[in-house]
Amino acid sequence: MANAAGGIQVQATQIPATGKTTIEDGVVAKIAGIAAREVPGVYALGGGAARVVGAIRDALNTTDLSQGITVEVGETQVAVDVTIVAEYPVALQKVADDVRAAIHSVMVELVGMDVVEINVTINDVHIPADDDDVAVESRV
Repeated sequence: MANAAGGIQVQATQIPATGKTTIEDGVVAKIAGIAAREVPGVYALGGGAARVVGAIRDALNTTDLSQGITVEVGETQVAVDVTIVAEYPVALQKVADDVRAAIHSVMVELVGMDVVEINVTINDVHIPADDDDVAVESRV
């Protein structure tokens, strides 16, 4: 079927192409990291050393969105380990549950995989007063 511009219009109901889709572990980790960062009560992702490197990357405008995320991807299933820093004073179990729910949702909806487990490690609590102390010290 030709259109007014002389091109060919393709019907979306034609026979679908076949093949295999491979989603790399890094892509799955990045998607999980984005979902975890969007959860209220999550201050940062990753352990101490990862956050130091992350701060440098942020300053260079090359944020690693998969920081603090480890994934194991199978053919149809995925397992995720996430390390977070929670904001004070939030309920830690609620933040962990919300992170699990957010990651589970994107793994099913965006990645299309079943989730075996999502392990959340809270390795620190961010106290807003810590930022104020740093700001005062840097002015001196």
